[in-house]
Amino acid sequence: MNKPTADVSVRIAWADDADAIAAVQVRAWQVLYADVLPADALPSDPAPVADAWRSALRKPADARNRVLVALERNRVTGFALTSPATDPDADPIADGEISELTLDPTERGKGHGSRLLQAAVDTLAADRFTRAVCWVIASDDDHRRFLTEAGWAPDGAHRELDLDGTGTTTVKQVRLHTAIG
Repeated sequence: MNKPTADVSVRIAWADDADAIAAVQVRAWQVLYADVLPADALPSDPAPVADAWRSALRKPADARNRVLVALERNRVTGFALTSPATDPDADPIADGEISELTLDPTERGKGHGSRLLQAAVDTLAADRFTRAVCWVIASDDDHRRFLTEAGWAPDGAHRELDLDGTGTTTVKQVRLHTAIG
């Protein structure tokens, strides 16, 4: 007797996915930045975020900019962004970046993140990058542990992001890397 298998996958995002991606991102931000930003500074309406996604999905700035979505059946459970790495010390030919790897907070622990990470690395390898980097909030132990358990390691780089443009709300990040291809 055959056991049923979960209907899960990862694919390149379409412009029609913008609303679902925005909804996941807004829900994730509510959790990810809860201790960093005041609640009223976090977007609660995904509509304006979806408009930005729609534009980015229709006309990416670089042919190697990709948005991947993790799906359960036809429902978006997470997304990842891959592109050439943009750090000043990056090799534009060799270094690719996963600039965002976001899961709906209610979908963690179900394998979507692992599938999404593998698909993102495979996408970077297909674009002929040989090293991948990813910036992680320094205090996000779960995300950092997830990546290190997948073979990523810190490379010593760190930065501080100004989240509100005033310099009063910042978040520290560390960069992780892995060889690919």
